[in-house]
Amino acid sequence: MINKLIEKIRKTGAPIVVGLDPMMKFVPEHLQKAAFAECGETLEGAAEAIWQYNKGIVDAIYDLVPAVKPQVAMYEQFGIPGMIAFKKTVDYCKEKDLVVIGDIKRGDIGSTSEAYAVGHLGKVSVGSKSYYGFDEDFVTVNPYLGSDGVNPFMKICKEEKKGIFVLVKTSNPSSGEFQDQLIDEKHLYEMVGEKVYKWGLECMPEQGNYSYVGAVVGATYPEQGKILRKIMPKTFILVPGYGAQGGKGADLVHFFNEDGLGAIINSSRGIIAAYQQEKYAKYGAQGYADASRAAVLDMKEDIAQALAARG
Repeated sequence: MINKLIEKIRKTGAPIVVGLDPMMKFVPEHLQKAAFAECGETLEGAAEAIWQYNKGIVDAIYDLVPAVKPQVAMYEQFGIPGMIAFKKTVDYCKEKDLVVIGDIKRGDIGSTSEAYAVGHLGKVSVGSKSYYGFDEDFVTVNPYLGSDGVNPFMKICKEEKKGIFVLVKTSNPSSGEFQDQLIDEKHLYEMVGEKVYKWGLECMPEQGNYSYVGAVVGATYPEQGKILRKIMPKTFILVPGYGAQGGKGADLVHFFNEDGLGAIINSSRGIIAAYQQEKYAKYGAQGYADASRAAVLDMKEDIAQALAARG
């Protein structure tokens, strides 16, 4: 799957992943009204609204980007109906040939970690048969319980040729409270990066230069990105924090290798709620999906210009 992601990045010229992180405050009123008319002001109504919202955005951007990243908590808040909407979103995106990164940030041990890995990436056995659960192509994983939490995901990655992105240096302001702590003159995030790189060497595809084991490094920390890029040369880096969290194309060039690959940049509300920004207000709520498409094109140009300036 890592090679498919790279192939689609090359085809689209857009190292971009769109975060499908729906909140009701982002969903235009006309979609909410239609969903509530059908299902009532219920969890089912909310789930229908976010599903229709997602579908409109995906229809508008699937030809421009290689991947999407639905954040599972945004669906879990609506209970079982929300999780049905999550699954419908995953399936629809795959129908559109998009790579799907499930942003689940799981981190546990033993049979619990195995169950998470099976449920999101692998197959679960039911009697004499087996079934995919949510069936994402990649998921995000929290490594802070150590190898016991990551190994079950690596096992599934090898079996299914899928992938994971391991949290290394996250984009949030308080990430440094733990991740920047010095241990034997090394920052903790550097030590985690070294471990991620070692895990990755155990999960290389038969062909290609990048591992099934990727890393998450926030756009808001470009200096740390430079360090981690050197530590993890064969690791694909998922970079959150573009746009709404302050990251810009010029901040991102050091996340890429000299081949122009090695990173994929995430924008969530900067794209899916673009119509609420002054820059894209002309599209209005009815044109929310067109606003998202325009935001993707602007982001693509910003990153391309930054990479060209790097030379």
